[in-house]
Amino acid sequence: MALSEAALRSPRVSWPRIVLFGDSITEFSFQDNGWGVLLAQKLVRKCDVLNRGLSGYNTRWANIVLPRLISKNSNVENTIAITIFFGANDSTLKDMNSNQHIPLKEYADNLKSMIQYLKSIDITEDKIILVTPPPLYEPAWEKECIAKGDKLNRYNSTTGEYAKACVQVARDCGTEVLDLWTLMQKNNQDFSSYLSDGLHLSVVGNNFLAAQLWSLLEKKISTLPMLLPSWRDVDHQNPEVSLHGKS
Repeated sequence: MALSEAALRSPRVSWPRIVLFGDSITEFSFQDNGWGVLLAQKLVRKCDVLNRGLSGYNTRWANIVLPRLISKNSNVENTIAITIFFGANDSTLKDMNSNQHIPLKEYADNLKSMIQYLKSIDITEDKIILVTPPPLYEPAWEKECIAKGDKLNRYNSTTGEYAKACVQVARDCGTEVLDLWTLMQKNNQDFSSYLSDGLHLSVVGNNFLAAQLWSLLEKKISTLPMLLPSWRDVDHQNPEVSLHGKS
């Protein structure tokens, strides 16, 4: 059936979006029980959740590709929030993994550069959420390294330095921040259950991150309506009246 003239004249449905930008912990967030999936389930018919996770990336590479992923021509006006979640690769030990390692100062500068770019395309500070890397559980991650013929290439204490730098960037730039490194170790608790291999998130860790992020996102999306009428509200005898929208 050809589209009616009324349908063609109807205003386009503007679908808000949340962008998740980060490394493998973000890329994997759309796997079963991933934190991105959990957020998307809460936002069905209200807001799209876009996964722009890039496994293995550090902030130097992220800073280069960000303008290719988000630009003024990519409906930035519909962006409700964007998470910037890097540091797990930047904080690798230079002697053990020079390909991914980024010096601490450059890490902070790269985060600031990404924030400045987003502001230049009208994504304001209140829409930006920095997320620190989670803590590293060294015994489990060392096993992963040894299985690949390598030595332990990260330390939790080093990851903590990058987490602190991320928090400071958020303070300096006026964005929100989720300090995952600190929250997962609150009161010196055993944080190993949050991690599947010492570095990436387990089901427990994914649930924890989703809950923490939701507490920041909820106020940003609280006024978003459900998009398009409920099927119960559609005039079944004259659905065009219900579904064309106001022009």
